[in-house]
Amino acid sequence: MIAETGHFALILALALAFIQTVLPFLGAQWNDPRLMATGRPAAQGQFVLVLISFLALGAAFVTSDFSVATVAANSHTDKPMIFKIAGVWGNHEGSMLLWVLILSLFGAAVATFGRNLPDTLKARVLSVQGSISIAFLLFMLLSSNPFTRLFPAPFDGNGLNPILQDPALAFHPPFLYAGYVGFSMAFSFAVAALLEGRVDPAWARWVRPWTLAAWCSLTLGIAMGSWWAYYELGWGGWWFWDPVENASFMPWLLGTALLHSAIVVEKRGALKSWTILLAIFAFSLSLVGTFLVRSGVLTSVHAFAVDPERGLIILGILVLFIGGSLGLYAWRAPALKGGGLFAPISREGALLVNNLILATGALTVFVGTLYPLLLDALDGPKISVGPGFFNMTFVPLMVPLLFLVPFGPMLSWKRADIAAAAQRLSVAAGVSIFTLALVFYLRSDGPWMAPFAMALAVWIIIGAVSEISWRIRLFRGPFKDAWQRAKHLPRSAWGSAIAHAGVGVMVAGIVGISAWREEVVTALPVGESFRIEQYELRFDGVETHEGPNFTAQTAQVTVFTPEGEQVAVMTPEKRTYTVSQMPTTEAAIRTRWIEDLYIVLGDEDGTGSWVMRAYVNPIVPWIWIGAVIMTFGGMVSLSDRRLRVGAPKAAKGRVGKNSKAGAHP
Repeated sequence: MIAETGHFALILALALAFIQTVLPFLGAQWNDPRLMATGRPAAQGQFVLVLISFLALGAAFVTSDFSVATVAANSHTDKPMIFKIAGVWGNHEGSMLLWVLILSLFGAAVATFGRNLPDTLKARVLSVQGSISIAFLLFMLLSSNPFTRLFPAPFDGNGLNPILQDPALAFHPPFLYAGYVGFSMAFSFAVAALLEGRVDPAWARWVRPWTLAAWCSLTLGIAMGSWWAYYELGWGGWWFWDPVENASFMPWLLGTALLHSAIVVEKRGALKSWTILLAIFAFSLSLVGTFLVRSGVLTSVHAFAVDPERGLIILGILVLFIGGSLGLYAWRAPALKGGGLFAPISREGALLVNNLILATGALTVFVGTLYPLLLDALDGPKISVGPGFFNMTFVPLMVPLLFLVPFGPMLSWKRADIAAAAQRLSVAAGVSIFTLALVFYLRSDGPWMAPFAMALAVWIIIGAVSEISWRIRLFRGPFKDAWQRAKHLPRSAWGSAIAHAGVGVMVAGIVGISAWREEVVTALPVGESFRIEQYELRFDGVETHEGPNFTAQTAQVTVFTPEGEQVAVMTPEKRTYTVSQMPTTEAAIRTRWIEDLYIVLGDEDGTGSWVMRAYVNPIVPWIWIGAVIMTFGGMVSLSDRRLRVGAPKAAKGRVGKNSKAGAHP
């Protein structure tokens, strides 16, 4: 009965999605307030119904209702409860339901908190959002119904893919989808603006918080996926340029460009057409990612489905929304006024360069990811585009962008003095040069580009500190005055500086593991030792034990300093899951601020020796620390009252009409 309730709720949600799409749009076209007003309850009701459906599927997983096909295929009675819950979205049908739930959540949020939006714009935004819901609700009900019954019901289920039975994977998809689907809001605002034929600073102010919320979620989701791959897959790396990794990275790049471009629209009224185009393509690449993991065109540990029929339906949805929005853009964009002029050396110019490099980077990743798939589809030769291609094409694009990051906030709008900006960054330059010399001294054995890359990371971090120092006039007057300015500095300025510093921290972590990683692969009998960097590792043996739904072989490795002092006992594992009989590795990781000691247990070689792989990964934790700092910076910016839809801040002393006219979300 619970499954039928969830299925019926989806059907009702589809009906409300039709109402949300049609009536507000007609109301905006006919300027009918009553029809426009229907969008709010329709969006809210749709969210409630999809939530009921999602909870119904969750109840089926928690109670192990194997009469539901999705539960039988992706759960098992012996599975720990956290993975039963994660199993709700650890499959194609459930993940699509989560996708639609987040989509309806964003629509309901605009309906509830977008009180300051113009009625016609709000109606059109909700209408576009409703049309996306129609497409995906129809897709679920017709080809991916999560509530399909099995008769007779099996006694037990097949269990979740073992490599997905990990706490990080319990939280990674919801954050990733919140980012993917969150860009639908920017898309809806862009299409609504094209329908109205107007893009102004107020529009940019309204679209930024939704884009920023999606960007924060996607940043955290990608970081969690990277962290999971690092410790779960046993290969000791943090990024492999897997096609599905790229599928989430591409919309992140364009979302980052969109955030910066919207600032130019808000402050100067420029780059309107470009900002609209970025909003369209950011969500379009999210749809491309959805297609890649559900179409069967690639094989990946991240892929949910290998059904070509489902892939064709998603491809049709993708063509409909991308083609329709680009057609509308071609029709209406020429009517958008260009806005204020600016000199090449200006903050607008810096943000434009930022946009162009990020867009080019996204295009590079897009070509490297899709070209082999397209060639294969055309019966061409099978080729593999791996890390070598991306390292040679994408990385050189990012170096000038990272170098320019500290300059942007130091430049004035419209026209700027580059020499003055450079002077404000003199401390950052000095610290970077010192870092360059120090790293050359400490790591004289190479690689020779690594010290420059580490200096670049420090340049970004100290540049962010210099920006705040310059804004509050630190050391240029009494500290009390600087403190007062710091307290009144807009949160968006703090958030931007924090996010930029997080980029620098992440770059340092990437440089550390890429340039100075050490690896040892050896076969050891019990009691023997081997050395890696400053560690002596002794293999003490392997024991077998039973887990809740797996059998594990656990090695004990004692770690010593060169002087013989014991510093840790590490226990890498090999697990075999009972239901699927699929083996997985569980790496043992000793994390410090400056490095990770990473050990993976291999197979027994038949002579009593066990294969062991050990890595020393310098400052690799900084990659994920940097991502968290970036996300925190975005959340600080999002807390700025000026960027919160529905929370205007009236100027003191102004009341009545003037105060209301000056209100912005």
